[in-house]
Amino acid sequence: MDIVEDVFGLRFIKVKQSNVFLGTDKGGWVYANERPRHRVELPSYLILEKPISKSQFAAIMGEEDSSDEPKDMITHEDIALLCSKLSSHFEGEVRRPSQSEWECAKDSLILPCGWTELLADEATGNHRGAPLDGRPRIGEVIGPLSGHRVSQAAHPTREGVYARVATPGDRPLPMVGFRLVVSPKREGDAKIVPDNANLMANIRSELFWTTVLGIIPSFTIPILRGFESYAIDGWANLLFGGLCAGFVTGAFWRPRRKTWILNSDGEVSYLTD
Repeated sequence: MDIVEDVFGLRFIKVKQSNVFLGTDKGGWVYANERPRHRVELPSYLILEKPISKSQFAAIMGEEDSSDEPKDMITHEDIALLCSKLSSHFEGEVRRPSQSEWECAKDSLILPCGWTELLADEATGNHRGAPLDGRPRIGEVIGPLSGHRVSQAAHPTREGVYARVATPGDRPLPMVGFRLVVSPKREGDAKIVPDNANLMANIRSELFWTTVLGIIPSFTIPILRGFESYAIDGWANLLFGGLCAGFVTGAFWRPRRKTWILNSDGEVSYLTD
């Protein structure tokens, strides 16, 4: 792990060019907000080892504060102003980390127990439309939730255990802080995860698996137990029961979905077995 000491006592970790997977390829509908799984290609970048402290924030902003505790009670505007003051010291873009940048470096990062860290990405409903080059995902959410950001919340007592949550950044909150990255500026439009699912393929898959895992067993079980007549007379109940069983299985299991990547030609594609 390479450490870079810079202005105002900021301690950056240098992350080499790499890639990281975000999301899941599990097919159950309870995992819908974590799909699609995709691989993000990241250039080399710098990321702060710890969240910005109160003393560092004060020094950058020309204020007085000697506390080494993380800076909280901040808003998007406060962070943007601080980044603008630091931008002249670096060649890259100074901002909060994106989800992929944070995930790639998380084993080397420090976030105190009980604290929440604001990232750069807006809190979208899933990963469809996510950029594949590691840039933040912003400018997509309209309305009251536009001020929310994806965040990492540290477990209250267990170090190194985090949960991804959505946190408002348009109003100051206690024990909600931030860290910075210095990342190369991206030019042009981003290559993104396809933002539309194949609806007809999903419908066909759901009909097939509901039939195989729900409806067929619902009719087969009474026949195997010697209640052939009920399979005819009670078909409506059996059909309804099969649909319910299919729905329940669909909550937790369906075939794995595609994992989206950038191929060797830089085009959006997906992993094949």
